[in-house]
Amino acid sequence: MNRQLYEELYRTILEEHKKVFEKQDLDELETVMTVLKEAKRIFILGVGREGIAARAFAMRLMHLGKTVHWIWDDTTPGMHKDDLCMIVNGSGKIGHLDYVTRQAKKAQAKTLVVTGSPGEEVHAVADCILFIPAHVFNGTDKRAVPSMQPMGNLFEQHAFLLYDVLIMMLEREMKLSHDEMEERHRNVE
Repeated sequence: MNRQLYEELYRTILEEHKKVFEKQDLDELETVMTVLKEAKRIFILGVGREGIAARAFAMRLMHLGKTVHWIWDDTTPGMHKDDLCMIVNGSGKIGHLDYVTRQAKKAQAKTLVVTGSPGEEVHAVADCILFIPAHVFNGTDKRAVPSMQPMGNLFEQHAFLLYDVLIMMLEREMKLSHDEMEERHRNVE
C-alpha cells in the first residue's frame, strides 16, 4: 500500500470539501431550512449516488418528525398544495427528474431542486434552488469547486455532509434532542 498516496488523497479530498463549505450560499441554506420546516409533507427523489445521499437525508428528516416519502416507493401518496417536492438533480440535466418536478408543480406542491449546475431547466421548474458549489458529473457551473476525484464524487459526498449539517441545524431550531430523534428510529431491525 502506498501510504503517501493515501495521505495525499484524503488531504486533498478534505481540502475540496472545506472549499465547498466556504463557498456555500448561506442565504439559500436558510431559505431551504425554512421551506423544510414549513412543509406539511416532504417528497424526495434523486438518482445514483446523489440519490443515495438524498435517501439518507429523507431518513433523518423523518427522525426529526417530518412526514417524508421517497417518490418511487409504492406506498407514496399524491402531492398537494402544502407539500414540498425535493429533487436532487446534480447536473441539472436529468430529464425524468425534470418531469417529476413539473408534475409536482402541477399538483401545486412547492419544488426544491438541489443541484451543482442550476441551468435554465432547473430555474424553470424550481420554486427554490439549493446550489451546492461542488464539481458534479456532467455539470457546467463555473462557480463549482473543481475536483481531482472521478465523475461526481465531490458533489455526491458533499451533499451527504451538507444534509447532515442541515439536520443538526434543524434539530436545534426545532428544539429537538438526539433522544427524540432516536425515538423515531426504526425499532424492528
